[in-house]
Amino acid sequence: MVKASLIIMAVLTVLVAMGLRWREERLPLTRGKPQPRQGWIAAQKAKANRWVTAAAIAAIGTTVILGGLHWLRLLQG
Repeated sequence: MVKASLIIMAVLTVLVAMGLRWREERLPLTRGKPQPRQGWIAAQKAKANRWVTAAAIAAIGTTVILGGLHWLRLLQG
């Protein structure tokens, strides 16, 4: 079960990070005015923030998925 949770966590982290990146790239297009270009350090901070946010969302998702499977197993037998 530990291997399954690690695999689910890694997959969800990558998928959520891709979704967050897509949202960040699409957001300025809906606002109308272009954003000023950031420096290298600001870009790295934004990237790290995106991955930490993705990992937190993946941790919650993994807990919900595996917790739900656990409760299903308990209710069946």
